Amino acid sequence: MNPDLNKLQPYPFEKLAALKADCNPPDQLDHIALSIGEPKHAAPEFVLKAIVDNLDGINQYPLTRGIPKLRRSIANWLEKRFSLRSGSVNPEVNVLPVNGTREALFAFAQAIIDKDKNQTILMPNPFYQIYEGAAYLSGATPVFYNTVAKNNYVPDFDAIDETTWQQCELLYICTPGNPTGAVIPEAQLIELIKKAEKYDFVIASDECYSEIYLDESSPPPGLLEAAQKTGNDSFKNCVVFHSLSKRSNLPGMRSGFVAGDAEILKQFLLYRTYHGCAMPPVHQHASIYAWDDEKHVKQNREMYKQKFDAVIDILSPIIDARKPDAGFYIWLNTPIDDEDFAKNLFASQNVTVLPGSYLSRESGGINPGSSHVRMALVAPFEECIEAANRIKTYITNLNL
Repeated sequence: MNPDLNKLQPYPFEKLAALKADCNPPDQLDHIALSIGEPKHAAPEFVLKAIVDNLDGINQYPLTRGIPKLRRSIANWLEKRFSLRSGSVNPEVNVLPVNGTREALFAFAQAIIDKDKNQTILMPNPFYQIYEGAAYLSGATPVFYNTVAKNNYVPDFDAIDETTWQQCELLYICTPGNPTGAVIPEAQLIELIKKAEKYDFVIASDECYSEIYLDESSPPPGLLEAAQKTGNDSFKNCVVFHSLSKRSNLPGMRSGFVAGDAEILKQFLLYRTYHGCAMPPVHQHASIYAWDDEKHVKQNREMYKQKFDAVIDILSPIIDARKPDAGFYIWLNTPIDDEDFAKNLFASQNVTVLPGSYLSRESGGINPGSSHVRMALVAPFEECIEAANRIKTYITNLNL
């Protein structure tokens, strides 16, 4: 067996299951899960219809690079959403559909890392655990940069020393962040692109939460948008990852894309051709309808906004609960140890949240996820309100 498999830690939800194993929550309270970021809003009916209408595609082998119409739809969406110059995203070379960004974020490192160079992969801390696994199994060493409250959970890239930059071959960023919801400002993305040029590393920008934001007048900026503003019209060293899972409430369809540097995507396509991970033709056709429509996405944002307004209104009088910049998580700073908070909340109120320390590692003398829990406001509105009231009761009893 590959010995690097032994470096992988249990997934956060395995740890959570073990934490809750000996608990007996009240029978009279229905369970409410705020732990998993799985959207529960209804999938768009027109996408479901497109799946049915294209079922005859099941008797075809899919193209790894995706059908041309899907790539054009994605290129058009990118240009419109991020105010890119018309025609600057070439669907023939700058776009590659993928089976959800989870597998793409993992596979990307396998294609990028030169195992003979003993290089590092930088990643946020706390983080999406796929980044860490991708680093280990590509033969690289993960190096964490902490995102902490004093910086509003935005990375401080200036705090990273030159030696670390020189050893970096790949940098993962997540904006809006999971679990913090923090958005990296455009000016900071521009400076990061300059560093990538100086030190010759690739930026992999996980932007899967970019379409869930609370201010319609201020959508989160993207890496390709920042690249063009530096004059980097070829998107050199810049690759973005987007998905329909959160944007369109289609997590089970496993549909997303990678876009950016044409030379990098050419090699990634070669890798994926052998990897055998092409998106089914049925899903490719249905994805076109999702990328071409913004009405359902705006409605989706409005539902999250209503939940955030209501939940924050309930919690803010008793704890410092704040809306994120974007995304659908509340990154709550807990008054006690995060594991104890999550376990006792479940035991007394039958509400599940995820301890923040399960999403981070010790780095720089701290675990930046400790004393936090991640709350995913993905449940229906009424359940989120009920959960917030139970959490309020729990915290009130703690304070007493």
